[in-house]
Amino acid sequence: MSNDRDDDNPIGWNSIYPNDRDSSEEEEQKGQPEEERQTKAAELGEGREASLSEPAKQSAAAAQPDVGYPRDFPSALEEGKPRRRQQPIADPSEEEEEKTPSPVRYRRKKGHPVLWSFFIALGLVIIAAGSVLFYVWNGLRPAPASTEPVRVTIAKGMGAKSIAEELEQSGLIRNAFLFSAWLKYKNEGAGFQAGDYDMMPGLTLEEIVAKLNAGDTIAAETVKFTIPEGFTVEQIADRLVKEAGINKDKFLQEMKDPNVLGASMWTKEIPENASLKYPLEGYLFPETYEMKKGSSEEDIIDRMVAELDRKLGQLPEDWQTTMEERGLNLHQLLTIASLVEREVMLDDERAKVASVIENRLEKEMPLQIDATIQYALGKQKEKLSTDDLKIDSPYNTYLNQGLPPGPIASPSLKSIEAALYPEDTDYLYYVTKKDGSNQHLFATTYKQHQKNIETSEKNAKQ
Repeated sequence: MSNDRDDDNPIGWNSIYPNDRDSSEEEEQKGQPEEERQTKAAELGEGREASLSEPAKQSAAAAQPDVGYPRDFPSALEEGKPRRRQQPIADPSEEEEEKTPSPVRYRRKKGHPVLWSFFIALGLVIIAAGSVLFYVWNGLRPAPASTEPVRVTIAKGMGAKSIAEELEQSGLIRNAFLFSAWLKYKNEGAGFQAGDYDMMPGLTLEEIVAKLNAGDTIAAETVKFTIPEGFTVEQIADRLVKEAGINKDKFLQEMKDPNVLGASMWTKEIPENASLKYPLEGYLFPETYEMKKGSSEEDIIDRMVAELDRKLGQLPEDWQTTMEERGLNLHQLLTIASLVEREVMLDDERAKVASVIENRLEKEMPLQIDATIQYALGKQKEKLSTDDLKIDSPYNTYLNQGLPPGPIASPSLKSIEAALYPEDTDYLYYVTKKDGSNQHLFATTYKQHQKNIETSEKNAKQ
């Protein structure tokens, strides 16, 4: 190797990079003319190149790092044209990647939490309401129809809930709970009769209720009887002896027993009054009944009292409020209705007679109703005597002021409604026309009433 190289520069980097020469040489050349400097530089390059053997030149060339300089760099120096140090050539793919903008990430806008909660809650409410409606609709539909009848036995004393469960087990209804609620809503169930029923699956709830109310049991095992409107307990007993084969004495005895009050919530409000001839007088509703043959006296009483409950449910919805506003209870209402029933035969006069009773009660006048005397006597008389009007009885409304202790007959629903809603009149008196029309003459004064009595007597003589 040539002695011209430094030990720290074994491959002659000073000969390749003219700018890396010692500062002493540069300072020396600054004072020389340009031509001399170029001539000396050329000589210096040739000398150094010549001082290297061929293998050394090749080793030096191979050891040079690839820094982007041209391969003919030494030749450029030979020509006296110094070259600038060049930057490495950049990879086009890297420039492309640098120019490609990174994708913009958009942040999702969050919805209002309160609004979402509202819609979720609303959806849950709609789903719940729909489920309830479907449950009710499905439960009240008729059961699947069948061509074979189903026999159902309704035992004595069974309540609406027990009957509903029996009907569901027999496949006649779909849902006993909903059927019981439906009965309560419709005010039904109190009039259901005990017995054996043959029913076809597929009947509507209304059809099932109609059969149970009518006592549509197996025909060969039933008995039918009719109780007319205005009948007393004793008249009812006589009718049942003939048509239902009951024991009259036992029937009348049970009518006096305070423990036998029927299957009604209203009978529990009957006052404990020793003056009552029959506590359940007026509570046996007049109707046509069909009951199981061999039914006991108590069974019949329960059935007739239950029918009263059912009929009261047919009154206007405000009937209980109206009754209380007038200062009456059901026992007093039935008492007035029974008086109307025994005194009147024409429907359009029921509310007028009820108004006379109300007006006389307000003025604290004795009612003086002949039907109460006949009830006290225990028999019907075409014409009452003076002695009859003096009979010692709490039911004598000629001697006693106010209402009698209780009803004197079984009133119709029309008479009950007339007693509940009397006409607004000033009438205090009435008398029958006795002309065969069953009508009455009404008066507001006693003098006018006397004239009406004269007219009535004249009509009777014609």
